[in-house]
Amino acid sequence: MNDHLWSRLTAAEKDGVLTALSRSMAMLEIAPDGTLLDANDNFLQLLGYARSELVGQHHRMLCDPVYTQSPAYEDFWRRLHQGETLSGPLQRMRADGSELWLEASCNPVMDAEGRLQKVVSIATDITTHIDDSKESNSVLSALNRSLGVVELSADGLIMSANGNYLKTMEYLADELIGQPHSILCDKEYAAGPEYQAFWRDVCSGRFFSGRFKRCSRNGRTIWWEATYSPVLDAAGKPLKIICIGADVSYRVTREQKDREHLHLLSLGINETDNAVFITDQANRIVFHNSGFTRILGYSASEVIGRHPRELFADQPAIINFIEECYGELTAGRSFHAEELIHDLNDQPLWMSAVVNPILDASGTLINAVCVMTNITNTKMHEVLQYKVLNAMVHEASLEEQMRLLCEEVEHIAPEVIASILSIDASGGLHTLAAPSLPPEYNLALSLLHIGADKGSCGSAAFLGEAVEAIDIETDPRWADYKHLALPLGLRACWSTPIKSADGRVIGTFAFYYRESRGPNPIHHLLVDASIGLCALALEREEARSRIHQLAFYDALTGLPNRSLLLVKANQAIATAARHQTPLAVLFIDLDRFKQINDSLGHQAGDELLRTIATRLQVDARRSDIVGRLSGDEFVMVLAQCDLQRVAEVVKRIQDQISQPCHIDGTAVMPSASIGVSLFPANGEDMEILLHRADLAMYQAKAKNRGRFSFFSDEMNAQAQERMALESALRDALRGGDFALHYQPQIHIEKNRVHGVEALARWHHPQLGNVSPGRFIPIAEECGLIGELGKWALTEACAQLSDWRRRGIEVPSVSVNLSSTNFHDLEIPQFIAHLLQQYQLMPCDLTLEITETVLMDTNPSTNRTICEIHDMGIALAMDDFGTGYSSLGYLRNLPVQELKLDQSFVKDMATDATVSALTNAVIRIGESLSLTVVAEGVEDLAQYELLRQQGCAIAQGYYFARPMPAAQLEIWIGNFNTESISLDL
Repeated sequence: MNDHLWSRLTAAEKDGVLTALSRSMAMLEIAPDGTLLDANDNFLQLLGYARSELVGQHHRMLCDPVYTQSPAYEDFWRRLHQGETLSGPLQRMRADGSELWLEASCNPVMDAEGRLQKVVSIATDITTHIDDSKESNSVLSALNRSLGVVELSADGLIMSANGNYLKTMEYLADELIGQPHSILCDKEYAAGPEYQAFWRDVCSGRFFSGRFKRCSRNGRTIWWEATYSPVLDAAGKPLKIICIGADVSYRVTREQKDREHLHLLSLGINETDNAVFITDQANRIVFHNSGFTRILGYSASEVIGRHPRELFADQPAIINFIEECYGELTAGRSFHAEELIHDLNDQPLWMSAVVNPILDASGTLINAVCVMTNITNTKMHEVLQYKVLNAMVHEASLEEQMRLLCEEVEHIAPEVIASILSIDASGGLHTLAAPSLPPEYNLALSLLHIGADKGSCGSAAFLGEAVEAIDIETDPRWADYKHLALPLGLRACWSTPIKSADGRVIGTFAFYYRESRGPNPIHHLLVDASIGLCALALEREEARSRIHQLAFYDALTGLPNRSLLLVKANQAIATAARHQTPLAVLFIDLDRFKQINDSLGHQAGDELLRTIATRLQVDARRSDIVGRLSGDEFVMVLAQCDLQRVAEVVKRIQDQISQPCHIDGTAVMPSASIGVSLFPANGEDMEILLHRADLAMYQAKAKNRGRFSFFSDEMNAQAQERMALESALRDALRGGDFALHYQPQIHIEKNRVHGVEALARWHHPQLGNVSPGRFIPIAEECGLIGELGKWALTEACAQLSDWRRRGIEVPSVSVNLSSTNFHDLEIPQFIAHLLQQYQLMPCDLTLEITETVLMDTNPSTNRTICEIHDMGIALAMDDFGTGYSSLGYLRNLPVQELKLDQSFVKDMATDATVSALTNAVIRIGESLSLTVVAEGVEDLAQYELLRQQGCAIAQGYYFARPMPAAQLEIWIGNFNTESISLDL
C-alpha cells in the first residue's frame, strides 16, 4: 500500500487497516537510546518473553552478544537516527537462549525537527495497535514493504495490490486490477458454496485469518497466509476488504513433508519387528509401539505407567539386566545386551536390547529409548552350534555331541524331552542321545525298525516327514508301543526326520511332552536350529566310518587291507609270543585269475574275488584274520595253529575254494596255490612271515597249480637269487649286455630261407648265460618287458638294414613282442620311425605275438594291433595250439602266420594223434590263407612228415640253432651253395 493510497483513507478505514495488521503482524517499539518501550503479544509469544521481562531493557538483550559489540550494530543505530528504514533478515535471541531470524522492517519515527522519537520494528505475523496517527504512515509503509496487500471491493473485485502481492501472484497491475478475486482461486472452489459463504461472512463484518490456497497467473499453487479485514461504514455496511498476508508455500510444503515424515516414522516404529518403549525421568514406561505388544504380549494398559522391572519381576536375570542398564543410562552412556527372557505367556525369547539415554541441558536423564530385537532364531543357532561344533572340534564321540544338543534344547524349553536316534542300513533304530528318558525305554527303541506304524520316530523315518502324535494313548501309530511311553508320563511326541545331503533319512529328532499337545513356534525354531547340526554330526560320523573303511578295508571284498592286516597280524603275533603258542601265515593266490578276468571281463573277476573272500571267511575262526593284499592275493593268519593242524586247515581251504561257482552265467572251477610260513620258526614279525609265505606260494605254483607248500631255506635262497637276477636284468638293459641271436626259417617246398627270428640272449659276467626261460618271466613281473621288446625291435631293424647294405640275403626278420608292448599306444609310431630310419619296408618285419596278447581286454591292445596291421606289418601267432581260445580269435584278428608249437612237432613222428593235430592245424591255416610255421624241427623224420602234410615253413635245430649275426651270415652263404643233408 503506497503513501498516496494511505492519504485517501478515512480515519475509520485507517483504523480497519491497523486492526488487520494487529492480527497478522508482530511489533516492537524501541526508544532512541535502545530501551525497549513495548511489544505486542505476537512478538512476546514469538520470542518467549513476558512483557515485564522486556519493557525497560535495552534492545541488545535480543541480539547476539558478539553482534552488539561489533561496528555493524553501531551502524544499525546510526542509520536509524538518520531516519533510514532498515529491512531484511535479523538475528534475534529467544528467552531460552535459542537464535531466531526474522524478516523484519525497522522503521524510524521522526519528529517535526527530524529527530528520532522511536523505532517501530515490524516482522511477519506481528500485530500491534497504533493509536498515534503520525506514526501510522511509517507502520503501513513498513508493512507495505514486507507483506502482500490487496484491496477488494465488497462485490469481490480487485481494487489495488502492492508490489509484493503482484510478485507473489505473478501478475502485472494492469492484468489484475478490476478482475474478480475468484481468478486467484481454484475454479472448483470459486464456483462452490464454500467460497460464496466466505464472501457473505466477510461482507457481514467477519474477519478471516488463515491459510488459503490460491493460484498464480501461471497456474502455480500459492499458499497464502493472510487476514481478510472488512472496512465498514457507519451503518455497518462493507466499504472494502483489505487482505494482508504472505506467501507461505515453502512452509506449507515443508510442514507437509514433516507430517509425512512423522507419519512414516510412526509407521516405522509401530510396524517394525522390534519392540520399542520409552521411559520418563522416573523410569516409568510412557510409550510403547505395537511391536512390543506383538513380541511380548503386553497391552498398553499393562505397560503404560509401570516400571520395566515390574513386567519381569519373576525373571532375576532380567532384573539384573535392568539395574545394570539404568546405571549406565544415568551416567549418560548407551547400553547393549543380549538376554533370554520369557514373554507374557512364559515363552522363551532371546532379545537383543539397545537402550539410549535422553539428557536435558544439565545432563539429567529425562527419557530412555529401548529397542528390543527378537534374535531367538539366530541365538538358538549360535548357542546350539557352539555346543555341538565345539564338541566336534574336541573330537567328542557322536553320542556325546548329541547328548549336549539334547541337554541344551531342554534347558531352553524345559517342557520338552529330547531324543535323537540314528538309523542303520537295514532300517534299525539306535538311540544316540536321550538324557532325560530312562535307559530301558531307550533300549526298547533300539530294538525297533522303521515302518508306517512304528510310533512317531519309526513313522517319521519311514515317511521322510515330521510326525505329530498329539495323544499317544489314542494315536494308531503308537498302538503297539504306548505301553512303553504312557507309564513314564509321556503323553505326546513330535518327531522330525534327519536327512543327509543326498536326501537319505539317517536319523530322527524327537520332542516328548508330558501332556497331550503339539509343538509351539519355539519348538519349531529349536528343531530348525538343531536338525542341520544332527545331520552334520551323523554325516561326519558316516564319513569317518567310510574313511576308516577305505583306509583299512578292501573296497571290493570288505576284508582288511594290507595296512589293517599287518596291524592285526602283529597284535596276534605279540599275543602268540606272550603265550608261547604257534601261529601260521597263509599266502593264497588264485590260479588262472588273469585268464578269467580277460575272458569274462573285470566284473566277472570282481565277482569271483568276492566269492573267494566269502568262502575264506566262512572257514575262519573268530581268532583268525582274513585279509586281501591286492589283485587275487589273500592272506590268512591262523592263531594257535601248529604244523599238523595248519595242513588240515589248508586242505579244507583249498576244498572250499575249489567248489564250482557260476560267474556271469559261466561255470568256473577256481583253485588256489597256497604258501605257508610258521611263527616263530620262519620269522618273528609279520613282514618276514608274509614274505616267506609268498615265496612258499610261488614254490607251490611252480610245481603245479592248486597246491600248497611250506617255506624252506631253499626257497629263501631262490628268492634272493631272483632278486639278484632282477637287479642284474635292469643293469643289463642299461649297459648293453643283451644281444640278439637269429634262427633261420626255411621254406620247405622251395628250399630257401623264408626269414629269421630274432631271439634275445643275455650273457652276464658273473651269472654266465642266462636263459630266456629265466629272464623273460622276471622282465614281465618287474615291468621291463616293454623296454626289452623295444630294444629287440631296434636291434633287429638295424641288423636287417646292415645286411641289406652288404647284400646278404635275409628276406625278413621276426621279433617277439609281449602284451605290454601292445598297451603302448605309441608303439606304431615307434615302429614306423624305425622303418624310416633304417630304410626298411613294412613287409621286412614280422611281429610274433602270443595268444595272451590276442585275448587281452585292454582297449589299447586291439587299437595298436589294427594300427600295426594297417601299416602292412605281418603278425604271427606264436605257440599256436597251447591255449584255449585261439580258433575263436583267428577269424577276428589280422594274423598272417601261425607258428605251430614245438610240443606238437616233437611227437608227431611217433604219435598218430599228435600227427593228426598238426595236420589239422595246417589245414586250418590253408583254409584261412595263413602261413603255418612249424617250430622245433629237430630231425629228418619230422621234416619229411611236415613236408608231406603240406607245411610251408619249418624252423628248428635240424636247420640251425639261434646264432649271432656274424655266424648267421656264414650259415646263409653255405645254405645257398649247399643242399640240406641229414648232417646239418
